[in-house]
Amino acid sequence: MGKTIRIGIIGSGGIAGEHVKHYKKIEDVEIVGVADIMPGRAEQFIERWGLEGTVGFDDHRKLLELDLDGVSICTPNVAHYTTTKDALSAGKHVMLEKPMSVTLDEAIEMVQVSKQTGKMLNVGFQPRYDPNMGIIQQLIQNGELGKVYYVETGGGRRRGMPGGTFVRQEIAGAGAMADIGCYSLDLALNALGYPKPLTVSAYTSNYFGTNPKYHKEASAFDVEDFGVAIIRFEGDLVLNFKTAWAMHMDTLGATMFLGTDAGMKITPAGTGPWSGVWDGRVGSISLFHDIQGHHTESGIPLIQHQVNVFEEKIKDFVDAVREGKPAPIPGEQILRNQAILDGILRSSLAKKEVEIEIPEL
Repeated sequence: MGKTIRIGIIGSGGIAGEHVKHYKKIEDVEIVGVADIMPGRAEQFIERWGLEGTVGFDDHRKLLELDLDGVSICTPNVAHYTTTKDALSAGKHVMLEKPMSVTLDEAIEMVQVSKQTGKMLNVGFQPRYDPNMGIIQQLIQNGELGKVYYVETGGGRRRGMPGGTFVRQEIAGAGAMADIGCYSLDLALNALGYPKPLTVSAYTSNYFGTNPKYHKEASAFDVEDFGVAIIRFEGDLVLNFKTAWAMHMDTLGATMFLGTDAGMKITPAGTGPWSGVWDGRVGSISLFHDIQGHHTESGIPLIQHQVNVFEEKIKDFVDAVREGKPAPIPGEQILRNQAILDGILRSSLAKKEVEIEIPEL
């Protein structure tokens, strides 16, 4: 028997249930407490998930007074900043749901507190655990494409708009960009080694979400349901990024990496109105290159697997806590993802290109 890892859960919505489900599968993990700002909700969650001996709180700071090794933060986006800082300051490792924060300044401070306390800030991008994501990264990192100079990524749902806390700016901070766009960015940027972004020129809109014909909460809908941006990076690299919760189109196209020696096209798996974005699995990988002067397209065989990517995300966090390893998906890396989301919203509001400034931490 190893040391029991004691976990707290902050926020008791649907995503918190996914965390609990997978924590319960891991030997020597105990969910000690749950906190939710709404009185009584933590206790209801504890009962629903059969968490015997787990204590409920309506103040996350009371939860953090317990003897905990780590916490999963599953709150609405606007609460990520405060709960993460408080958890790290209380000496707990953090498993944080995406997006990292609402603004770049918040993300910077969160990383600073992680460094000051020596506690890990791990951000939950579970699509990375699809083994085929590793193929994409390996092909690029091994130089198969030569110098990558242009990337196109993003995804669009024909009709796949959430509701509730996702569509109110005061709670979510942002819409489709933060909800599903951050996954597309992580796919591309992780494969490239997370280059440093320099500028963003962006446009966003919410013609579908604010129309009662398409959304039952149109009167409360005040985030973006569509966005597009051109992002420049160090190393003479440009990214064309586009995301939609809803649109009159079947697809916004594949993810593409253009390199001096080859190009790569990747499609997401899944069908139906809620598919077409990078919060799931890889559907296909194709390499475009020249052989003996002939234009050649090579299909890259996918790894057929039954990996539960969410389960792997939780296991990886627990292993890092247990073994004292660095964060599997560190906050200082995802800081650049958040910087782009922050820049997109600033650029869209200003209707012009904006610079991205990330301090050395």
